[in-house]
Amino acid sequence: MKKYCYQNSRRQFLRTTGTLAAFSLAPTMLVKAFPIENAIPQPVPKEKITLLVNGIERSAEIDGRTTLLDFLREQLGLTGTKKGCAMGQCGACIVHIDGRRMNSCLSLATFNNGKTVTTIEGLAKEDQLHPLQEAFVVHDAMQCGYCTPGQIMSGIACIREKRAGSREDIQRYVSGNICRCGAYQNIVDAIASVQESGKTV
Repeated sequence: MKKYCYQNSRRQFLRTTGTLAAFSLAPTMLVKAFPIENAIPQPVPKEKITLLVNGIERSAEIDGRTTLLDFLREQLGLTGTKKGCAMGQCGACIVHIDGRRMNSCLSLATFNNGKTVTTIEGLAKEDQLHPLQEAFVVHDAMQCGYCTPGQIMSGIACIREKRAGSREDIQRYVSGNICRCGAYQNIVDAIASVQESGKTV
């Protein structure tokens, strides 16, 4: 019985010391396998970009991974462009790049260097709203308002590209813009009214 207890405690002792030795050697082995310079995050190089945003030239040095949406919102303070799904599925972040609509969450800011960007803030002329902005008010096309900037930017592109020939055409064109409040009919009414008015957008 005594011999069994002695052997059992000896085995336990060997297991414990072996485990402790492994733990004590692990950091040294890891440092050799992965040098310390690889473990410290390296600073991301900055890239200089210049864009014409709402008629104003804006230059900045940014992280090359910055999306156009984050650049507009966080660095230029143009928070009218909304961040929704961040996957190009909801349309809340739509802006115009060189006159064409684009989901700004899917485009890196550096890819747009030298381009012209128009956001919802660039539509009104001082106190005079853009015709489609006025139409959204008249037709009660905004409920909570979160999707409204993207809806308006899409609606303008729809008219400019001559894709607003019928209500069905408008519905198809703006189908990528999600309105969680369900104001779709009013949105189509607003776009159709501007198309029928013949106003320049």
